[in-house]
Amino acid sequence: MIHGEIHQNVRQYINGRWETSATTGVSANPSDTSEVVAEYARADRRQVESAIRAAADAFSHWSHSTPQRRADVLDRIGTELLARKDELGLLLAREVGKTLPEAVAEAARAGQVFKFFAGEALRGGGENMASLRAGVQVDVTREPVGVAGLITPWNSPLTVPATKIAPALAHGNCVVFKPAELVPACGWALAEIISRAALPAGVFNLVMGSGREAGQALVDSPLVDALSFTGSARNGERILQAAAARRAKVQLEMGGKNALVVLADADIDHAVDCAVQGAYFSNGQRCTASSRLIVEAAVHDAFVSRLRERLKALKIGHALERGVDVGPLVDEERLARSLAWVGIAREEGAEHVWGGEPLKRATAGHYMSPALFLAQPGHRIAREQIFGPLACVLRAADYDEALALCNDTPSGLSAGICTNSLKHAMHFRRHAEVGMTMVNLPTAGVDFHAPFGGRKGSGYGPREQGRHAAEFYTTVKTGYMLA
Repeated sequence: MIHGEIHQNVRQYINGRWETSATTGVSANPSDTSEVVAEYARADRRQVESAIRAAADAFSHWSHSTPQRRADVLDRIGTELLARKDELGLLLAREVGKTLPEAVAEAARAGQVFKFFAGEALRGGGENMASLRAGVQVDVTREPVGVAGLITPWNSPLTVPATKIAPALAHGNCVVFKPAELVPACGWALAEIISRAALPAGVFNLVMGSGREAGQALVDSPLVDALSFTGSARNGERILQAAAARRAKVQLEMGGKNALVVLADADIDHAVDCAVQGAYFSNGQRCTASSRLIVEAAVHDAFVSRLRERLKALKIGHALERGVDVGPLVDEERLARSLAWVGIAREEGAEHVWGGEPLKRATAGHYMSPALFLAQPGHRIAREQIFGPLACVLRAADYDEALALCNDTPSGLSAGICTNSLKHAMHFRRHAEVGMTMVNLPTAGVDFHAPFGGRKGSGYGPREQGRHAAEFYTTVKTGYMLA
């Protein structure tokens, strides 16, 4: 796929066949809105239900397939993703607006995820334990759950689907995959590779369309045994309530209001690097982005001054342009929301430090300068998830107040601290009320083989990624036998 090409016929993949739909949609390049990236079919409820039935019918065969067969399929998918990472990265950059180097890295990571779970398919095992009764043998094994409905977001359209699809298939489940409607081309590209990996018909299915119709059909179906969702807290709560009513297994990742704490003993230049990467790269459109920068009073002014200079130096432009640090926001709606947050911050009395203006470039796109404010803990920009290029600095008198501010949020995904104190670093890792802590690292950026997820309002259910993924995609069976 090359720059400027219109990809035609992006269709559903149901029961081993590509299908059109009654209605279609279009995705545009956020770096150049005159460029169409994909024309795609939008699934209706009937098509989603057909995909679910196909997955349910295929489950008996796939769930009893050998570990080697599953490993070979996943390895084949991973190999092709890695071989085509440049092509897929170009597509991702055009559809989402991530800079080209970041987009290529995401495509490669998706391939690595499939490779990892190819190994997991072979490493699956159980336990044998002594019974409390003489002559009795106890075995504990894991079995696949059934049909997995996977609903993924637009901001990481290759890696997030990979972290759900790969473990689901590795552990013997069948999949109905619904990508976000903003990224149909990326969802289709991944599905097209999977479709050629020698899976039996029905084991993997792709349905594209709105959350209101396609997504809701997945949530409502009694044939869907497990639902994994990454997206907004509001939609996650709806899914949880609906799935709980029919006792489906649920896994939710719903973002956070992540904090980066900077103590007086930190390397300030390194702390600024962590803040810029965590808060502003990918335009802050990451669930682990650090939109709250909590800085100890002794270095507050120096940190803000250096951060402002770094933001002024960032190059904002077309995602495919060489040397660009930050591309456009994904669409007009997200740009409008981010600009609205700038207005809210001003109205509440937050002190404007830098940015927050729409930008014009050679091509018409959704560009905005990264915004920075000095805020109070009660300001909305310090309490609500923004998912855009806006961060605020909160002043803390000392470490204890900084930790209290860090934990003063209903969410709890990721939190970081910049310090040279081993005492404070260890205390923070233990007492930050989050699922992941970072010491002298940006809050955004995780390894694919380690568990991922949050506490409080940020997540629900077992963790994603790595060996911990088995907790969601399998069910435990305990067997007793008289020897």
